[in-house]
Amino acid sequence: MKFRDATADDLVHIVALLADDPIGRQRERFETPLPACYRDAFQAIQDDPNTRLLVADDGGVVGCLQITMLPNISHQGGWRALIEGVRVAARARGSGLGRAMFEHAIGLARDKGCRMVQLTTDRERPDALAFYESLGFVHSHAGMKLPL
Repeated sequence: MKFRDATADDLVHIVALLADDPIGRQRERFETPLPACYRDAFQAIQDDPNTRLLVADDGGVVGCLQITMLPNISHQGGWRALIEGVRVAARARGSGLGRAMFEHAIGLARDKGCRMVQLTTDRERPDALAFYESLGFVHSHAGMKLPL
């Protein structure tokens, strides 16, 4: 398995992964051609030196996640990493791919000098919650969101 930065050619596969579950289908627009909002977001990610959109590639895109390294004043100026948009193709779930993707991403965070990695997950994804706990993530804070 190869982990690499996503390319523009990967974008359609990434959006397909994001849309391939009941929650994702409600918020993503997997259409041909892809709406311009996805290309615009991809370009913004490419232009941000602290954000990477990663894919797992086994001859095709079978997983993705976005990691953003955030400078911080708290924790004595310690950087933190935020992981979002994690997906593994249905055919690859249970294979250890998700764990390997996280190990890779956490390694990138360590290399950047981050002191912690944080993420959120939808409460309606109990399998994802259990997976993150198996990686050592703990419920240390209550997360909140305000849709705009």
